[in-house]
Amino acid sequence: MTPDGSPQDPPDWRREFAEEARSERPDLARLCLLIGAVADPSVTRHDLNGAEIELDRLAGLVPYATRVTGDWSGTLAALLGGREGFTGVPSDYQRLESSLLHEVLRRRRGLPILLSVVWMEVARRAGAPVYGLGLPGHFVVGFGDPADLDLADPFAGGRAMTGTDAELLVAGATGEALDRSMLRPAEPGAIVLRVLNNIRAWAAPRPERSDVALWAVELALLLPSHPARLRHERAELLVRRGDFLTGAAEMEAYARVMDAVDPEAAATIRLRARAARARLN
Repeated sequence: MTPDGSPQDPPDWRREFAEEARSERPDLARLCLLIGAVADPSVTRHDLNGAEIELDRLAGLVPYATRVTGDWSGTLAALLGGREGFTGVPSDYQRLESSLLHEVLRRRRGLPILLSVVWMEVARRAGAPVYGLGLPGHFVVGFGDPADLDLADPFAGGRAMTGTDAELLVAGATGEALDRSMLRPAEPGAIVLRVLNNIRAWAAPRPERSDVALWAVELALLLPSHPARLRHERAELLVRRGDFLTGAAEMEAYARVMDAVDPEAAATIRLRARAARARLN
């Protein structure tokens, strides 16, 4: 209720997500928490504030002396991976909660990228020179100068990683050698897009959860930088969910974009749009 006793409008989490994503310095934790608010209708602003307070609490447990010793990876492994129990197991990949920051803070379990977000946000609050590293197939954190490769794997409880470990990880995921471009620290927008990609990947083999795939695509489209093909994916999801008219219209709009790039693909998309409209008859 508002101060005058009238009903209060529910939070517009998507609008807040869009505003944060387009701000001069996007807040990674807030963006991830807003994803959770869109995913879970029971989440309140109190819950989001509580999650922020938990990150602050964890940062307060980092010894101040770490700023002098510089042993951020060892200290955070002992605190977050050891004392606080943040780690990952293979079954976490089968749970949507593993991609929602407020749930990861509650369960102490999550995907590598969400556990890395916890590490990054705690370390940042404690004054560490921390960054995220989106290696193919696995997300880790680094400290200091990226050229030094002072890396840790939060999914493994904070296991220290060497440059050789990173090379082996990339080789196992792609069959190719580590490229120096892979060692570029990830920006908040890229991290959030990867989180949403993971959610889309979770929903893909679950047709009954096309609702999850749809909101994940729609949030990704609110990011300043995103793949254009997501517009087509959203159109396909709308058709799959029975909104044939809107889905067909969006397919046709995407086909106009594709005309200059791939006319053959554009023609195929128009055929799909025609087929979607036919399902209204």
